[in-house]
Amino acid sequence: MSKQIKKTIDSFHYAISGILIAFREERNFKIHTILAVLAIAAATLLRCNMTEWIIIILCIGMVMSAEIFNTALENTMDWLDPQYNKYVKRVKDLAAGAVLVVSIAVAIVGLLIFLPKVWQLFQSL
Repeated sequence: MSKQIKKTIDSFHYAISGILIAFREERNFKIHTILAVLAIAAATLLRCNMTEWIIIILCIGMVMSAEIFNTALENTMDWLDPQYNKYVKRVKDLAAGAVLVVSIAVAIVGLLIFLPKVWQLFQSL
């Protein structure tokens, strides 16, 4: 196996390891994972079209990525300064705020996709 192929395989291994760490150790990542599974189930049951599926998958990816970035930043800041520090708190609050902003945007997108379909479903009953 060439050195380049091994480096590529190792990169995937490290990335998957990071996702597994987030899932095992981060409560919010677990919550986002559950919500992602629910969104996929809803998209399946409500027969979303290809465009809606693309939007849903991108939204899931954005939230999960934001949560992993937030965790990485929090861990880095805690390592750099384990004592309370108002600047560390500020950085961590900003990162958490970023996750909240993307989560709210994604929730709105989810409502825009799912509510009309649910409404239509109840109208047909």
